[in-house]
Amino acid sequence: MKNPLFTTRRDFLRTTLLGGALSWTVPSFVAQTFSALHAQADGALTQVPNGTDGPILVLIQLAGGNDGLNTVVPYTNDFYYQARPRIAIAHDLVLPLNDTLGLNPSLAGFKSLFDAGHLSVVNGVGYPNPNRSHFRATEIWQTASDEDKYLTDGWIGRYFDNACQGCDPTVGINIGPRLPQAFSSHTPTGISLENPDSYRFMGAGLHDDEETAYRSMYTPDDTGTSAGNSGASVSMVSGTVTLQNGQSALDFLERTSMDAQVSSDKIRAIASKTVDNSTYPGTGLARNLQLVARLIAGGLPTRIFYVSQGGYDTHTNQRNGQDGRLKELGDAVKAFTDDLTAMNEFDRVMIMTFSEFGRRVNENGSQGTDHGAAAPMFLVGSKMKSGLLGAEPSLAPADLKDGDIQYNTDFRSVYASILQDWLKTNSLPILGRQFPTMPIVA
Repeated sequence: MKNPLFTTRRDFLRTTLLGGALSWTVPSFVAQTFSALHAQADGALTQVPNGTDGPILVLIQLAGGNDGLNTVVPYTNDFYYQARPRIAIAHDLVLPLNDTLGLNPSLAGFKSLFDAGHLSVVNGVGYPNPNRSHFRATEIWQTASDEDKYLTDGWIGRYFDNACQGCDPTVGINIGPRLPQAFSSHTPTGISLENPDSYRFMGAGLHDDEETAYRSMYTPDDTGTSAGNSGASVSMVSGTVTLQNGQSALDFLERTSMDAQVSSDKIRAIASKTVDNSTYPGTGLARNLQLVARLIAGGLPTRIFYVSQGGYDTHTNQRNGQDGRLKELGDAVKAFTDDLTAMNEFDRVMIMTFSEFGRRVNENGSQGTDHGAAAPMFLVGSKMKSGLLGAEPSLAPADLKDGDIQYNTDFRSVYASILQDWLKTNSLPILGRQFPTMPIVA
């Protein structure tokens, strides 16, 4: 029986792509593709490497503002213990990295990675005139903007625009319900998913028979016209917009839709066939990283994976809250790297952690810490130049600014280093200016 919702492929495309009726797991891709037609018309489409080669970047957001001083602990610094008489970590509990700095004892997973030469700690990362608002600070990190400038596209989105034109929709995958601002781009790219087994190209409220009807839409129209048009339509646009390779706008939208359909089929196939012989902790972050490992093993052409872990806004009772989150982080990442190693995939994966800000040096009256500024970042990978990067921040009261550690490494220098040395692309058009790089790849 013919689907009563759509009579021709043009009806389907006009309703779903332009009318916004399609409720996607990947809402930013086809629903916004129409706005990308002019951008695509200006340049030839390119193809990214297939899923079995090329570098992969896995971003882990520590949402809430992770306290750097109780993560990478200055365990020989008297100023640290004076500023935190109740929440400081005792020097004999710290996991030493060198003679002055060590990891929170909950980060045993990270310590084993460090000892194996697979972890770098970037000290004192921040930016000038830091913002202490969760929303604005996160926006700055996601867009790589100056503190007094507002950008709508994300730094990963600009990477997609500059280095991934014409790529598969799965070049960027966020594990979660919606795309992060970091993925925002001129030409919409990337998908979000939570459960690959149920991930599919499907309209809101549509069932299997209606999806089948969609798949049958890609046949020539019998009538040659679409009755009932009011206002602009896809076929009207195709008369004025032609892509460089001669495709009409309608052809482009149909190809885009089919790409997304194929991607959803591919993800579900990977979910059903990938054999998982690894052991992960039973935490949300671990499950998300396990899903990333399954997708990597399945051969997707993904270059960027993005996952998030919350719970770092530790205004009260910080030791219990933060120590638990850090254990989840360290154990999940260690299980993930063990899994990648077993699959012979670890050599092409880099993991980067970030948080919107650190915390104040002094503890507050609730055995917690308030919003601060600079903090460390972690980089994990078998090709990493393991060790400590960046100068250890001073905790001397005279060296603090408004009670905060002053940064010594701009976070965009870390981004530039990853873009140039790991993802092998020019960072200048992505970050807007050339930031100094650091030796992160061995």
